[in-house]
Amino acid sequence: MNKQQSGFTLIELVVVIVILGILAATALPKFVDLKSDAEAAAVKGVAGAVTSAFAVNYGAYAANSAKAVAISASALDVAAAAGSVMVGGLPSGYSVNPTSAACGTAGATVAITVSSGSSSATATLICTG
Repeated sequence: MNKQQSGFTLIELVVVIVILGILAATALPKFVDLKSDAEAAAVKGVAGAVTSAFAVNYGAYAANSAKAVAISASALDVAAAAGSVMVGGLPSGYSVNPTSAACGTAGATVAITVSSGSSSATATLICTG
């Protein structure tokens, strides 16, 4: 009596495992540096939130100055201004540079840098005048 067996041979299984190992070795370097990419993306997100908060504050100030924060001074504390226009303030672990700036006329913009760790991104402060 001959029994017919079906399945994979040991050599076929070893070849498949070797091929999967080669594919994993070539794909691994792409996923090694995800932490720094995530940190850079988080800083860009906070910088976007800061810019958006200043833009919304400027629009609210233009519509009704009683419902917004006045951002106009010759020596403005940028961190305090960012904290006052953002709900919950500037997230912990993040800083803004320059620490002080001069606001002139309404609608004037000042470029600021939001940083955390080794990552940084540019945000825009909009003066209310």
